[in-house]
Parts: sequence; C-alpha cells; structure tokens
Amino acid sequence: MPTKITFIYDNPTDPDAFEAAYPENLALAKKLPGITKVETSKVWPKEDGSPTPAYRTIDLYFENYDAASAAVSGAEAGALFPNVQEIATGGVRILFNHLEES
Repeated sequence: MPTKITFIYDNPTDPDAFEAAYPENLALAKKLPGITKVETSKVWPKEDGSPTPAYRTIDLYFENYDAASAAVSGAEAGALFPNVQEIATGGVRILFNHLEES
C-alpha cells in the first residue's frame, strides 16, 4: 500500500531562523532512500492575524509501508531526525499515512 510520511512543523519561535535552516532540512529529507515523490508547503497566514494551526509541512511518498519504515531506519534518517528536532522550535509531528484511492 502506498505510504506517505508527513512532517507537520508547528509555528517556530523564530520564523526567520527556521526559514534559514529549512533548506538543509529539506535536502536531508530528500536523501531518504526509496522516496517516489516530495511535496512541501507553507501554511497561509490567517486573515485575522491569529496563529496558524501549523507552519510548514513536508510529505515524503513511498511505494509502501516497508519502504517508508526502512527509510527512517537508515543512516540518512540518522542525519535527518536530529536536524528536524533542532529546527522545530515550535514542535513537530511526524505521521505515517496509508494513502487511499480517491
């Protein structure tokens, strides 16, 4: 079954510092083995100026759950996950998703 790993970055304490570190974070994520597709997004600000429910997301697509699990168990993940924790000053959630057909 196709699988997606989603990184949901909550609002950082210093958005400028996050943005400065984000390109390296994304480059490390793209090095995970077995990725078939990468999508990134930045959450639009709310019109009333209140905090958004999240700041950025990264979606990494894999052929199946086993490929995704192997990707987060290898040496590349050993470089990625400390970086994720370092830049995610507002918090981060990481989800494994089973993709359903629409």
